[in-house]
Amino acid sequence: MDQFNGFFHQKTLNPLVSIGHLEEADLSLFDAIDFGMYCVVLIENDFGELIRGGKILGHKMGTVFSLIPGQTIQTKLLRDVRPRGVILAFHPDLLNKTGLGRDFYMFKFFNYDVMDALELSNEEKKILLNCFSTIESELRTPDDNLTGHLLRLGISQLLSYCKRFYERQYAPQLQRESEIVRQLESIVDDYLSSGLPIQNGQPTVAWCASQFHLSANYFGDVIKRELHITAQEYLQRKIITAAVNLLEHTALSVSEVAETLGFTYPNHFTRLFRKRVGSSPSVFRSSKNKIPLNI
Repeated sequence: MDQFNGFFHQKTLNPLVSIGHLEEADLSLFDAIDFGMYCVVLIENDFGELIRGGKILGHKMGTVFSLIPGQTIQTKLLRDVRPRGVILAFHPDLLNKTGLGRDFYMFKFFNYDVMDALELSNEEKKILLNCFSTIESELRTPDDNLTGHLLRLGISQLLSYCKRFYERQYAPQLQRESEIVRQLESIVDDYLSSGLPIQNGQPTVAWCASQFHLSANYFGDVIKRELHITAQEYLQRKIITAAVNLLEHTALSVSEVAETLGFTYPNHFTRLFRKRVGSSPSVFRSSKNKIPLNI
């Protein structure tokens, strides 16, 4: 946080939260940098080309974008144009064992892989600037036992408005992504019960993506955003759930279950089952008191 504040030539008022104004920043701020924090940036003028995570981010006056720890941002500044805007930065530790951390799953926009910043109306811009101002005022207020609570409330309010505005702008895309996840479950279940895995093998991420005419990378991003797990992990869970059903309700041997689900080698099935369930398939089947599942 001291390093972040150093770019703005300002004191560190809180070890976990800060707000900086781009017009006051040292130009070195705009080199490729990873702040190692969550950031929300409101841009008030077009001051150059933004490159986030190696990809050009479309933006203009009155737009907002976010950053996550580990993500780089770089700006190719326009000549003789001084950047204007405001940036909120908060450390991941602010989320530990707090209400903000508990509710942080709602703010999926931090993981949106969109190539355009959120475009704000004039009214929306005023709302967000007011949120930034409220947080900054609290930072400048002498610490007391409510400081942390009020800072988290202010950040939560800012992020909630961002969520509302993102959903307004990207509603069609988000609706389609949610529909993909809903359809995916029946597609995978139908495939696993069809007998096709014996001939064609287990369902893969690439195969699932092809069902929606998507690239495997984009499909994987959708699953990660919607379910907070990788597409591969999602498929493993579905396969093991199907395996549990076969072990409990059929007389198929472990090898036959593995073959039915598309495994070329039974030991690969056993290894995955043990990893996901905590016991081998044979032990699971013979257990009178079924082992609790945490697939």
